[in-house]
Amino acid sequence: MKYSIGFIILLITMILLSTACRQPANVLREHEQYLLVGTYTQEESKGIYVYAFDTLSATVRLISTTPVSNPSYLTPAVNGNYVYAVSEDAENAQAHAYQFDRVTGTLSLLNSKPTGGAAPCYITVDKAQQRVITANYTGGSISSFPLDTNGKLMDATVISFIGHGTDPVRQTHTHLHSVHYSPDEKYLYAMDLGTDKIYCFKTQPTQDFYLVQSVPGEIDLPPVSGPRHMDFHPNGRFAYLISELSGMVNVYGYDAKDGRLTALQAVAADTIPAGGSADIHVSPDGRFLYASNRLQNDGLAIFRIDSSGLLSRIGYQRTGTHPRNFTLTPDGRFLLVACRDSNVIQVFRVDTETGLLTDIKQDIPLSMPVCLKFVP
Repeated sequence: MKYSIGFIILLITMILLSTACRQPANVLREHEQYLLVGTYTQEESKGIYVYAFDTLSATVRLISTTPVSNPSYLTPAVNGNYVYAVSEDAENAQAHAYQFDRVTGTLSLLNSKPTGGAAPCYITVDKAQQRVITANYTGGSISSFPLDTNGKLMDATVISFIGHGTDPVRQTHTHLHSVHYSPDEKYLYAMDLGTDKIYCFKTQPTQDFYLVQSVPGEIDLPPVSGPRHMDFHPNGRFAYLISELSGMVNVYGYDAKDGRLTALQAVAADTIPAGGSADIHVSPDGRFLYASNRLQNDGLAIFRIDSSGLLSRIGYQRTGTHPRNFTLTPDGRFLLVACRDSNVIQVFRVDTETGLLTDIKQDIPLSMPVCLKFVP
């Protein structure tokens, strides 16, 4: 049987259209990457939002929404197939495990477990995807969850801390604000805003007790520092700490032999000071460091990093109100800021030569955004 060329072309076109119609509508397009957003849900937000972020144009598409109470911090696993989040609640403090469908951009709840400490505000997962750890702010503790082979949370071991700091309002007891692995994940550091200490642990993946205090077990900061978040340089040699109350950035040298952090420098990110510094990140190329400040003069302090890891201040970028958390795209071309009280995610273009930022006026409207993470 013979067919005309026109008929064959029509048949092929119909087959291609049929195949395209069967593809999921939310599949990522060229140059897009999934962006996860955690929110506070006291007002209009419903929980976790998944966007497709175009890394060339900086435009976004909303892909899915997952209802959950106050997911103020979340983190994807290194393979991108799982996402772990907290509910920062006082009475129903939980950690949640989700399966992430990379084709449709949707989250499916695997299970939830109580953290054993109130108001968890930070969560991290190791590269081997065997352990999830939360920092419980008002609970004054950290919780360590083993993971089963399907990514689900098992019951937590809780490590509690006692003590207080100097500030009669903010430091009446311990306030664990974050936990951060060393680059080799042989050590874990827990930032305690309430006692002006960093607690240092050695990890034991094959032992019953995953975390044991290392030597030295504590690093003391000056009174009313309020250590909050930490980030490591991509070369693994330097760590950078932002303190909420003092607004100082502390630079440390990291010794992989014993996990020791050696103080190298302290420089102000918040020069007011307003007592509301929040987040800190090194650019993917390791040349610049950014630190967010809230409450007054809301914005980002910008520093250049020299070959010895030390900082020099090169600029300040004003942002919307209450820039709690921010992130850089993996290629370092854009910086996104979660401005909680402006109800927007601001998008800035990064000058990769100078480190300075330009507001490209492509805000993403969302009620009370507080955590931004790209899926690997």
